[in-house]
Amino acid sequence: MTLLWLVTLGWAFSFSLIGVYLSGQVDDFLSVLIRVGLAALVFAPLLWRSRIAFRQAGMLMAIGSVQIGLMYLLLFHAYGYLGVPELLLFTIFTPLYVALIDELMIGRRHLPLAWWLAALLAVAGAAVIRYGGLDSGTLTGFLLIQGANLCFAAGQVAYKRLVGGTAIDQVQAFGWFFVGAVLVCLPAAWLFADLERLPVGAVQWGVLLWLGIGASGLGYLGWNLGAKRVNTGQLAAMNNMLIPAGILVNFLFWNRDVDWPRLLIGGLIIVLAVWLAGRSLSGRASASAA
Repeated sequence: MTLLWLVTLGWAFSFSLIGVYLSGQVDDFLSVLIRVGLAALVFAPLLWRSRIAFRQAGMLMAIGSVQIGLMYLLLFHAYGYLGVPELLLFTIFTPLYVALIDELMIGRRHLPLAWWLAALLAVAGAAVIRYGGLDSGTLTGFLLIQGANLCFAAGQVAYKRLVGGTAIDQVQAFGWFFVGAVLVCLPAAWLFADLERLPVGAVQWGVLLWLGIGASGLGYLGWNLGAKRVNTGQLAAMNNMLIPAGILVNFLFWNRDVDWPRLLIGGLIIVLAVWLAGRSLSGRASASAA
């Protein structure tokens, strides 16, 4: 769990940094390509030392293309429709996606009623915190975030279930994960990027360096290694820790307004939803651990 907590702390800053310094200023496709490209460069030297079968390299590339390639493209685009607090709140469904995808992947297709109740509670919690109505822009952002959530959840479960080997072997081969992401983001940037909106100045490049090397490079390695050391219920619950952490960072460092009563009430409902989903898994935790 320590790795997951450390990565969560680092990722809590990423949402606000993107929203304040990159969104609307730097082209989304270029931001994503630079981010995953920097992460790939970090691990490129290790690929020379890795002894990995072609099948496992292809597996890592496929997981990376979905978990961060497609996910980042959807996530960065969503910033055009949502503020950071809304974006964080709409990620509440990720734990349920993790649990459900894991169940489907290992062949148990009977979904407990408790999970559906947890999903309804999570929706209710978001509705409490989201004080305004859903306009067309917010709805578009919501759908983009759900696509990003599904990609992130699917990648976590796939890595947990499909990638084997020792921790050292995984570190040395992890560059293939980012190669897969680059193969998705490069053609997207080539086709759709606005080259007049390149990053400029030390601040924007500094943010991209942190996002690429820290949040993406070291962050995804730590998260995926941590995912293999916990059971599915713990992994699912940890996905929602970004919500309070991210909103708190947004408030403390950028003095963004927070409706505290709604946040506390909605947050308690979300905690109840996560607890309910985790409780329904607890009886099978040892069977789910990898």
